[in-house]
Amino acid sequence: MRVGVDLIEIERIERALDRYTDFRARCFTDAERDYCDSRGRPAQHYAARFAGKEAVGKALGCGVRFTWREIEIVGRPKPGVKLSGRTKAWADKVRAGAIDLSMSHSKGLATAVCLVADRDA
Repeated sequence: MRVGVDLIEIERIERALDRYTDFRARCFTDAERDYCDSRGRPAQHYAARFAGKEAVGKALGCGVRFTWREIEIVGRPKPGVKLSGRTKAWADKVRAGAIDLSMSHSKGLATAVCLVADRDA
């Protein structure tokens, strides 16, 4: 079992969304953008997903060596994780099993915790 945790200030993501026109497309899939942009305060939801991606990368042991859109946060209310590309290949190489993700946000912070089971466990 491997664990990854991340915490980020929502304001930091809000600034990135305002400042960098390609931030959404570079870091989030179409489905993630559709979901976040449909919410009342999109930055909260982008921040939670950003933290989720970081937590998954940490739990897989690849850190930030992944491409942001290769880790997709799917589903509601319980988030799931869909891997693709090099990140999926890395997960296969390290024999990662089921991925469990929990995300939360408050007014100022977003956090995520990820557990990755060993495939042979």
